[in-house]
Amino acid sequence: MSAPCEALGDRSGRTPQWLERDIDHLYPALPHPEATGDLLASARTQTLLPGTAQRLQPRLHAALIAPVRHTVDHGGRRWRPRLAAGVIDALGVDSRPYGALWAACELLHTGSLIIDDIQDAATLRRGHPSAHLVHGTATAINAGTTAYFTMHRAIRRTLPDDPSLRAAVYDAYLDALQAAHTGQALDLQGHHEEMATALETGDTRVLRQLVTLTHQLKSGAPVAAAFRIAALVAAADPEQCDALAALGAAVGTAYQIADDVADLRGVTSQDALTKRVAEDLLNAKVTYPLIHAVTYLPRDEARHLWHQVRSGLDRDGAARAARRITDCGALEQCAQEADQMVRGAWATASAVLASSPAVQTLGRLCTEVLRPRIA
Repeated sequence: MSAPCEALGDRSGRTPQWLERDIDHLYPALPHPEATGDLLASARTQTLLPGTAQRLQPRLHAALIAPVRHTVDHGGRRWRPRLAAGVIDALGVDSRPYGALWAACELLHTGSLIIDDIQDAATLRRGHPSAHLVHGTATAINAGTTAYFTMHRAIRRTLPDDPSLRAAVYDAYLDALQAAHTGQALDLQGHHEEMATALETGDTRVLRQLVTLTHQLKSGAPVAAAFRIAALVAAADPEQCDALAALGAAVGTAYQIADDVADLRGVTSQDALTKRVAEDLLNAKVTYPLIHAVTYLPRDEARHLWHQVRSGLDRDGAARAARRITDCGALEQCAQEADQMVRGAWATASAVLASSPAVQTLGRLCTEVLRPRIA
């Protein structure tokens, strides 16, 4: 039995060859006729003149694949596909034939990052200029959203002879895609009104629930879908499918909380910043650490802090605000909650899985996902 998800523990930045190979099959680094044919979908390409076909390959690659490869090739831990493969291994099935599905999950995530960077006016992603700054905003939007449909190509390649399973996989994937867009809508709207109410009353319950829901929809649902798809292709029973999907939701949501924490501390790769420190504060976003700061700080100080954030901070002001949020103990509380979220979901999931080394590895890796973010 393969155990590709073991590579998650590699801190060198290397990624498993199986995953890179499958990403390259779906999104080749150079123009390729098969990828062009996939992107053209049902168009009648057999009637094209040779000169037309030759022109299409580099044009479609530049417009749809290159912006995504720009982000994919600059790193990323690839933990989502590795854990999905680990779910299959934990169910006693060889994960290797399903690599295209996990590559599609990674490409979906990459497409969402491209769109996020445009919406947040982010200039850095993984230590390099964001895709829209290199390829243009219009092209980046189109390429990022096109990446969402890569799963369709992966399903056709991976599950060609099982219409019932394909339907179940499509259902899980489309549910997650809709949920993620709903979560992004809430994130874009922000939670400023609820923050004002929390500061006035001292009651953060509604604010906290809305931010948690946003994280669950935007970040938890796609991971839950990847875990459910893994369970489906491994022929898991309904109880196992539900428990593993809940585990994926917990891991994805907890990772977003950990990302809120990491935003204030700065995220680095090879000693270089991968994005601006305190970017969420600069964008006046309500995050988990900010919610806890409202609870921990004196009311007047919390109001003043939020007023500064809403009014617009410069880099020095954002750094000072980040230090105050850190000093009040908010980050430690966030880290504890994220860890408890994953451990609780793992306790339920492990109870419906037969004990094995692969199951133990999956449990360990689910908690390790958070470590570089909240340590």
